[in-house]
Amino acid sequence: MKTTFPDSELILNKDNSIYHLHLQPEDIAETIITVGDPARVKAVSKYFDNIEIKKQNREFITHTGNIGKKRITVISTGIGTDNIDIVLNELDALANIDLKKRILKPAQKSLNIIRIGTSGGLRKELDVDSVVASEAAIGLDSMANFYAFDYSKTEKKNQKNFERHFGLQNYVATGSTKLLEKFSSFSIKGTTITASGFYAPQGRQLRYQLRFPNWVDDLKNFKTKGIAPVSNFEMETSGIYFLGRLLKHECLSLNLIVANRAAKQFSKNYPKKMDELIGNVLNEICN
Repeated sequence: MKTTFPDSELILNKDNSIYHLHLQPEDIAETIITVGDPARVKAVSKYFDNIEIKKQNREFITHTGNIGKKRITVISTGIGTDNIDIVLNELDALANIDLKKRILKPAQKSLNIIRIGTSGGLRKELDVDSVVASEAAIGLDSMANFYAFDYSKTEKKNQKNFERHFGLQNYVATGSTKLLEKFSSFSIKGTTITASGFYAPQGRQLRYQLRFPNWVDDLKNFKTKGIAPVSNFEMETSGIYFLGRLLKHECLSLNLIVANRAAKQFSKNYPKKMDELIGNVLNEICN
């Protein structure tokens, strides 16, 4: 691991803030909520007793504030694991690198990172408006190819099994068991497929032929080993779990099921259900 970081690798702005997020180390809390949709940042921070930090660059909006004595940051990531690669690495740099001296801090900090997002369910029994807590995620993007990573036996086993079954390169990463337990009262444990796109990679057919015409059915019938069954689609969780494990942060993805792909149903009131999920998450954080 590097201990000093040159200008070309750790890129800072003129005010010494981290390049994409435009944040200073003191701008973030140790508990961080990530949301894909920038508009959802306000939906979380409206519950704060006060907001001390409001910053934005591109799609990355950050609010940091307090509920009682608990300090919380909420940040929008945008869509996809390419954005997660930026957000997780820069949050880690804010927590664990001395930006002025460009060296590692003597004591490394572990952040609690909780994703609140929307998702498509893959099983008929998974009701619209229910919440999936991802025990693990199977990533179908290429981000993991560029990091040296020590996969667990369970992760390796499922990765090889998935590639053998579908002929697709993938990676498997597990989330925080501590956070999975903490939020278990209002969620269902599952394994999440992190797709590399919204349309064909999630089995949606418009003006083209699908390589996997039975993708949704094939995925729900895929047999996982040592982790929860495949339950839902989304586009960020595997990146969060992979980089969280690599950088030693506690990460959990909570997925509001707005569409049941197997039953062809869509939520009639998902903004209200998302607001309920945000309230439940904040209550657990503050307990």
